[in-house]
Amino acid sequence: MPITLSQADYANWCDESTAAESNGIADSVGLGQRQQRYVALREGIDLCIEDRWLNSDVEVLHCDRPHPLEFTFEQAQSGGKHSQRYDVFGSGLAPAGLWRVPGNRRIVSINVHIEPHIFQQWSGDTCDDLPDLLRPADQRYFEQSGTPTAAMQMAVQAILRCPFQGLTQRLYLESKVWELMALLIEDLKTAPDRLSPAALKPDDVERIHYASKILRRQLTQPPSLIELARAVGINDHKLKVGFRQVFGTTVFGYLHEHRMERSRQLLESGDLSVTAAAEAVGFASRGHFAAAFRRKYGVNPGVYAREKRA
Repeated sequence: MPITLSQADYANWCDESTAAESNGIADSVGLGQRQQRYVALREGIDLCIEDRWLNSDVEVLHCDRPHPLEFTFEQAQSGGKHSQRYDVFGSGLAPAGLWRVPGNRRIVSINVHIEPHIFQQWSGDTCDDLPDLLRPADQRYFEQSGTPTAAMQMAVQAILRCPFQGLTQRLYLESKVWELMALLIEDLKTAPDRLSPAALKPDDVERIHYASKILRRQLTQPPSLIELARAVGINDHKLKVGFRQVFGTTVFGYLHEHRMERSRQLLESGDLSVTAAAEAVGFASRGHFAAAFRRKYGVNPGVYAREKRA
């Protein structure tokens, strides 16, 4: 049976186990062993290198929380078997739920957090290639897992075996972080091509168009992906793949586009304030709405509304 902990309890154990390990003290609660090293590369970019062994599976109960861009590479070893994986999470809302940490194996990992504004400074306008990576704080984040390519594995090993110290170390490690980010983006961009999804049946196309109508009717309180799939009688994987094939974007991307277009129409009509227009299309925060509007139309919503009323 897995051990269930709150997010705070697991974080406390992580801190205590790292301190105990450095002082040669055994783990008092018996969860396992863990070594961790944080490297603050610069403001907005954090790197964590971890080596852990848990005595059993642990389930960590998370609450809803704002989330930066994050990626993790893990190398697991158990019973002579080795496996590797990566996980990518975009910025946005990390939903409440149980996060399972596997036990009875050694896991060496690197974890990187990047604040969204730092990523935007680095990527410039080219982040439009992958709009899912940057979402408003009130929207569920993008997540994807995969198997590291050979180039990714080399960059991970370079981080784990970094021979430098001080400023040279930070410069070297940050260069590898951005190298991994570039490799991950390329992997995410080419994943649909590698999978070569089968052509959709006419019935599936009809169901996907029906799903799009549901989203347009429920801009303020859209269903989850699972709920939407059930509503139209299709599995969630086919719904995700089908949306890309039919509309050339993700389910969230489609919803976001229609939210922004509807908000533009409301502001142009002059009937609603910026705050009311934001609420009318499902934005809980005026600030998040204004930022999304600027990214879409290149102007603040308040300025746009005043220009249309003039």
